[in-house]
Amino acid sequence: MASEHFDVLIIGAGLSGIGAAFHLQRRCAGLSYAILEARERIGGTWDLFRYPGVRSDSDMYTLGYAFKPWRDAQAIADGPSILRYIEETARENAILERIRFASRVRRASWSSQHARWTLDVAPANGGEAIQLTCNFLFACSGYYSYEEGYTPEFPGVEHYSGRIVHPQHWSDDVRYAGKELLVIGSGATAVTLVPELAKSASHVTMLQRSPTYVVARPGQDRIANWLRGHLPLKLAYWLTRWKQVLLGMFFYNLCRRRPERAKQLLLKGVRMWLGTEFDVDTHFTPRYKPWDQRLCLVPDGDLFKALNSGRASVVTDEIECFTARGVKLASGREIVADLIVTATGLNLQVLGGVQLLVDGQVVDPARTINYKGLMYSEIPNLAAAFGYTNASWTLKCDLSCEFVCRLLNHMKKRGYAYCTPRRGAQAIEEEAFVDFTSGYFQRSLHKFPKQGRKTPWRLHQNYVRDIALLRWGRLEDGVLEFSMPGTP
Repeated sequence: MASEHFDVLIIGAGLSGIGAAFHLQRRCAGLSYAILEARERIGGTWDLFRYPGVRSDSDMYTLGYAFKPWRDAQAIADGPSILRYIEETARENAILERIRFASRVRRASWSSQHARWTLDVAPANGGEAIQLTCNFLFACSGYYSYEEGYTPEFPGVEHYSGRIVHPQHWSDDVRYAGKELLVIGSGATAVTLVPELAKSASHVTMLQRSPTYVVARPGQDRIANWLRGHLPLKLAYWLTRWKQVLLGMFFYNLCRRRPERAKQLLLKGVRMWLGTEFDVDTHFTPRYKPWDQRLCLVPDGDLFKALNSGRASVVTDEIECFTARGVKLASGREIVADLIVTATGLNLQVLGGVQLLVDGQVVDPARTINYKGLMYSEIPNLAAAFGYTNASWTLKCDLSCEFVCRLLNHMKKRGYAYCTPRRGAQAIEEEAFVDFTSGYFQRSLHKFPKQGRKTPWRLHQNYVRDIALLRWGRLEDGVLEFSMPGTP
């Protein structure tokens, strides 16, 4: 079995992985690295999802990289535009040639004696598996399974005579023009699909078990576009990025401290779009507080426009069973549909499903504690990029990459071989990985590392605080243990 060694191996060639590669090249000159991508193409999420209207649910001034200004007029960008942005970043920085496609990491085994990871990599074409080794492993594979989306077990689904498709597996042969469509779900994917499908379908019904907070925002940021036309590009981007960060933090804190006030503001916005006769209380008033789950963004109110036009409608009810023609609801009503789209969520997984071993012992990530939001207790030389739940994913990933580069440079300067977050003898009160009530998180939290109540074990959902912690915080903090070569 062939073997090749690198200073750093990155898992995943999506938004996070390409960003990690850029930071390594710029901040850690001389370190060798490669990116292992299980699929045949770059882009991760933004290449995988092909359903109609796929787009960001964050503005691109914060979802974009800190080092590469977003130039398009659209602040809320469609999937193909984001994919082009990622590809352009990889081409401009000679990252493409560092990517090894169709290379799925099955297992990663750490040896303290040799201070290195050994990765078992399975080619997608079914060829001979290979082993690669590295000093440091950086997982940038996201948090959900690319293999299959989540679909509940609906009673009687086998009786339905039409086609059922999950958005994660949308393909070019899905035909919906002129047809009656049913979209099951109320999250970001559903509110994206409905207005796009409504443009050519006969009618689209969005069926939800319970409502989600939905907020309309302009698809373009006029201030950002004005700044870009009057200031140097990088300065305009920096100002816009911080404007968006601070506005987002302000509203998130309002939701947490004055949830009822935030709720009324959100519902007022919905009523402005839909009018006083629409039943907002039933269809757009959730049972939970704002930001207990992620808000759903609709650019330029496109969902509300589709509802007002009559080309789409929303039904709040529970499914009793599927029928030959559609679904029967708990209320007794039947919704007839030619095509059913199950926008019912994701299946989450940790570290891309890679099995971890440390010195021959299998490690369960769920039994570890998250260190500074990117490393795991008792696991050496491993970091994982994981974004914010209350802000753009890339904000946290950029900071995580900076921290990893600081760490690598520090170890090189001091002659350390590896570092390990240690719980030591301190008592750590454990909590769930994230404080989030969304169903797709609640179904999978048992798989993820825990967090503690205090720094550095706390997973902060605060960009400014994380800047201080990750960009400027001490590396030798008494928790991160550094070891010399050959140290057991």
